[in-house]
This record gives sequence, C-alpha cells and structure tokens, in this order.
Amino acid sequence: MKVLILEDEKPIRDLLSINLKRAGFDVVEAATGESALAIAGKDRDFDIAIIDLMLPGISGFQVCGELRRQYPRLGIIMLTAKSQEVDKVMGLEAGADDYVVKPFSPVELTARVRALYRRMYPEEAPPPQNSIRLAPFTLLLDERKLLKNTIDVPLTPTEYSIVKLLMEQPGKAVSRDDILTSVWGQYFMGELKIVDVNVSRIRQKIGQESSGPQYLETVWGFGYLWRVHSC
Repeated sequence: MKVLILEDEKPIRDLLSINLKRAGFDVVEAATGESALAIAGKDRDFDIAIIDLMLPGISGFQVCGELRRQYPRLGIIMLTAKSQEVDKVMGLEAGADDYVVKPFSPVELTARVRALYRRMYPEEAPPPQNSIRLAPFTLLLDERKLLKNTIDVPLTPTEYSIVKLLMEQPGKAVSRDDILTSVWGQYFMGELKIVDVNVSRIRQKIGQESSGPQYLETVWGFGYLWRVHSC
C-alpha cells in the first residue's frame, strides 16, 4: 500500500512516517498542500492520503476536495486538532472517508489506515454474481463501480461500501448503527454523523432530487434503505 502524508509539522510527520513504514507501508511525505498536489499529480499510484486540515497556504479542505475530484477512489483520512463537529463535517463533505482528532495514538492511526484499506480491497470470497442490478443502477462488484444506466458514478471507497450494503438488501431499512459497524468496523470511535454525511454525498452523486424517485431513502429516526422502482 502506498500512502501520502500531508502534515506541516515535521515531528508529527516524522512520527506518522516512521510508524507507517514499520507497519510495511510505502510512504511519501509532503509539508504543504501545494507540494502534495504536485506529488499526487506526478504519481497516481497512491492508495490512501492522510491530510492535516490546518495548513499554511492552501488548506487541507481544499487539498482533500481537489484530490477527491482527481482521484474518486483514493482513500482519504483527515487529521484535525479541532474536535468541533463542524470541522469533521466540513472535512467529510470535502471528500474524506475518515477522520482522526489530534492528539492521537500512532497505533490508532495505523489501525484506521488498515481498516480503510480493507474497505477498499476486501479479502473476501468472490460473490456468486459479479453485479447487482436495481434499475437504473448496476453495481459492478468485481470492478467496485456503480453505474447509473451506463454512466459511471465515481464513489469513494466508503461510499461504495455503503451503497453495496444497501443494494444487497433492497427495500430493507438498515440502521445507522449497523451501517457504521459494517463499513467502519465495530471498534470505530467516531459519531453517527459520519454516516449521514456520506449518504448525503451519495445522493448528490446519483442525482437524486426531491421531485424524482427516491432511491436512497431516509427511515427517520432509524437509518436508510435502497428503494426499488419500476422503470
């Protein structure tokens, strides 16, 4: 796995790099958002980017959004010294898959990286079918892609996992707790809000409008379901 670390504080950057390298990861470092984007533009083989939100120059939010625009399937973990919910939500809305609040344990961060990587490349038995068809959507399991009619809908690794979970059981309401456990893991210490933010991003990407068919529906006070509509 190849990881890009964007952190302007050298002691923290060194600590992250040392621990990730010890865990067997290929690590590339950047101290500014500008250099991180330049590195990513030259080397497109990164699996995961770890981005500090508070940076000199262009912010981590901007870097996150640009990387997400260029590389829809890149795994992104944001680092923030702020614990306010609004900062977490802004980072998630910019395209991050997960967040870690400073100060953090390097062991925890490494575990989060591994967990995100497993969501991106699950080691599981091949499914009995290689696609799930719920018109007008087709989920290509082997390629980890969602198509609306024939158009590719670029999903992040986390968004894909949520869509797969819901499309595998169409018409069934899945609780936010079950989505959190299934996608982020049972030891995830974050908040349920991360589920809602990712669902909101998915709705925007599939083009769901209030006046049209509601494919990804909210079950108020509980969770979400994928509704089947006849075409």
